[in-house]
Amino acid sequence: MSQANTKTSLQAMTLAALGVVFGDIGTSPLYALKESFHAAHGLGINAENVLGILSIIFWCIMLIISVKYVGIVMRADNNGEGGIMALLALNLRKAKLSPQKKLILIAIGFFGTALFFGDGIITPAISVLSAVEGLSVAAPSLNTLVLPISIMILVVLFFVQKHGTAFVGKFFGPITLIWFLALGILGITSIIQTPLVLGMLNPYWAIHFIYAHPLMSFFIMGAVVLTVTGGEALYADMGHFGVKPIRLGWFLIVMPCLVLNYAGQGALLLRNPSAIENPFYLLVPEWILYPMIVLATLAAVIASQAVISGVFSLAKQAIQLGYLPRLTIKHTSESEEGQIYIPFLNWLLLASIIILVLIFQTSSNLASAYGLAVTLTMLCDTLLVAVFIYSAWKWSLPKVLLLIIPFLFIDLVLVGATSLKMFSGGWVPLLIGAMAFTILMTWKRGRELTFAKLEQNTLALELFVKSVGDNGNWVKGDAVFLTGTPNVVPHAMLHNMKHNKVLHERNMLVTVVVEDIPHIEDENRISFETLNSHFYRIQIHYGFKDEPNIPKALITAYQALDMEYDLMNMSFFISRDRIISKVGEGMAPWREKLFISMQRNTSAVSDFYQIPSNRVVELGSQIEI
Repeated sequence: MSQANTKTSLQAMTLAALGVVFGDIGTSPLYALKESFHAAHGLGINAENVLGILSIIFWCIMLIISVKYVGIVMRADNNGEGGIMALLALNLRKAKLSPQKKLILIAIGFFGTALFFGDGIITPAISVLSAVEGLSVAAPSLNTLVLPISIMILVVLFFVQKHGTAFVGKFFGPITLIWFLALGILGITSIIQTPLVLGMLNPYWAIHFIYAHPLMSFFIMGAVVLTVTGGEALYADMGHFGVKPIRLGWFLIVMPCLVLNYAGQGALLLRNPSAIENPFYLLVPEWILYPMIVLATLAAVIASQAVISGVFSLAKQAIQLGYLPRLTIKHTSESEEGQIYIPFLNWLLLASIIILVLIFQTSSNLASAYGLAVTLTMLCDTLLVAVFIYSAWKWSLPKVLLLIIPFLFIDLVLVGATSLKMFSGGWVPLLIGAMAFTILMTWKRGRELTFAKLEQNTLALELFVKSVGDNGNWVKGDAVFLTGTPNVVPHAMLHNMKHNKVLHERNMLVTVVVEDIPHIEDENRISFETLNSHFYRIQIHYGFKDEPNIPKALITAYQALDMEYDLMNMSFFISRDRIISKVGEGMAPWREKLFISMQRNTSAVSDFYQIPSNRVVELGSQIEI
């Protein structure tokens, strides 16, 4: 690629990244500074306090986003992929840990993942509500319309998910660029009138404010965290855009415009303390107030879309890695693998968001629920990155601690500050996170118990093949048996022999193996073993972001085995296991019932692995756990 094309491609990727990666953090100016002063509980709005709070905001953005996420965390990539689930998989592969320590690591990763699902509910609600609340500034009589308009926008947003984001996505980047430039311009026009506000860049004001108001500063940190929401999104979307476009977008456009806007809002407060009611919209000249409300609403929708897509992507990774039951996944783009739609999650998110909006009603009330999920996710990221640096980069423990402890201290302060809002809304993300965490851990443990039972109560495959020899009652055609336990005879094969008294001429025992890397190259997709002329053991390898397609993968396997592939001459035998709970070892009875319920409601194996339904034979079996 020529230098000019490379430059054009980088510019295009940076523009695209603006619309997806920075949507969440880009809408923070709508409510963050207002909430920071509300958290101060009557602290006077004077130069010392305004500069102090703005300085805390500025240095939190610099330390948490610029240094921690953009500078350090984004270096911990799993073959180019980021996000807490990819980081967990990377650590489990790199770190040499005992089973107990691995379980702790998995628990941290699952907890962070569970909280991200909570974020997927709160972000659309607070972003859209705060944008539409501009109507009450433009015309107070329209205040009663804020709630119904917000709900209507959210319903439309979730109804269009099934059509995919490919078309709308083309406009996300340019609209977000206009949004950030508008933020910067509004900030500059206000700073020119009150240049004193630029003192916020001096850390003296942050330190002085904390020293003068230590307890108040702790409360304020619970609202300041709203300015750094979206740090996880920078890391999670790394695989879509690459490190360089995200870093360019952050340092050249996003960070300067955010800082300018916060400074502009602070300058407005120095001129007019009563503007604290809504410093963002009162910063906007009256003649462009309505266009700005429309632009803010579009930015909020884009921020919501980014989080919704992130939830879908994270759920797919968890399903592939075996941490969630199979859900129906629909692809909304023929060219972009990452554009997916999960109907069950989509409607669950919409219902949860509408309930949340109706309960809290304003963005200020929702801000209490927002911070705790974000800070706990950041804490999980810090802990997992510390393990990665120690195990993968081979840093000494003192060196790791020297780097990590400052960020750990900031995270713990933020968690402590946001936990004060537990009873005013902070319980919401914790409740959502606890439910998601329980589901993840229960499904993982239930699968382990099921596979252990399958291994225990079935016949060894090699023994079976030897005993059958060439004396079986063979029928023409190929039988493909999907099995998670390749060393034992699949239940479906035993049931086929028991009821139909036959075996096919060629029996393919197929096991899908999902590796802890994002993608597997086609040449490494298949591994196989010929047991005899009638039995073949095939493993199909996928990365956690690959799209499983067993019929397509079998073409490669048949070519490697030098056999003719004829899909219409194949029967895919799938065990439909019926799990029975029994008293004894395993899980608590309520967890076993939860696992059984999830297992019964998983999507069909044939749909998940893209097997034509007219080639599938399902045979039932019963397993006690």
